[in-house]
Amino acid sequence: MRSRPNAQPNQSLIDGIITLQALATSPEPIGCRELARRLGFEPTRVNRLLKTLAYLGIARQTANRKYTGGPGMHVLAAQALFASGLVRRAVPALEELRRFGHTVAMGVLWRDSVSYLYHAPPGVQTSDALGRIGLYPASTGGIGMALLAQLDDAHVRETYEGHEIPHFASVEMLLSEIHLTRERGFARVRVREDTDQHTVAVPVGTPTHSAIGVYGWIPEAAVPEIVEALRHAAARIEAFDSP
Repeated sequence: MRSRPNAQPNQSLIDGIITLQALATSPEPIGCRELARRLGFEPTRVNRLLKTLAYLGIARQTANRKYTGGPGMHVLAAQALFASGLVRRAVPALEELRRFGHTVAMGVLWRDSVSYLYHAPPGVQTSDALGRIGLYPASTGGIGMALLAQLDDAHVRETYEGHEIPHFASVEMLLSEIHLTRERGFARVRVREDTDQHTVAVPVGTPTHSAIGVYGWIPEAAVPEIVEALRHAAARIEAFDSP
């Protein structure tokens, strides 16, 4: 989770990371002007950032002069996952949650989106559950709401300032749901209006670094048992962070 800086943040570094993240999440190679339009940056600045990333091997330019992830991006991703060990440590606890016969997931918050490190619908093999889904709006799912509830209200307002909030008409409505999530200590979100399926999720870590959840037909009477199981799994994952 993001902390407040004690000193003036480096805006050039911030812009570079935002550009890198946008490139990493683009499903296909993207041109400099299109990327600049998406980010609201000056094309000349994005062009300079992309050329720098390409120089480092983190990005690469295609034959039609568009940009996509380079070998350095994949190396960074692999090194980060290996070094943190988070997914490796979490998988045994997540696998035990599959006994409920629902989808089991683990995600992290990036700005206003959730990135799923693990997403396993019933019948999906563990190897196929890793990194199978891209970014997902945090305000529309249980894992996202469980993570947003760990932020203070001012941080939530800043995150969504000037943006539409999927699933909510205003930031006040979002904060009302976040307050409820904080009070009960877990998130329960109806995933689709046309179905009676919910995600129940809890945060993981002290301080919070991720959240885990179960998604499916979860009636109110079944929530306490699932929350208890999620908290037990979260405690197992957190135990690896303790000295």
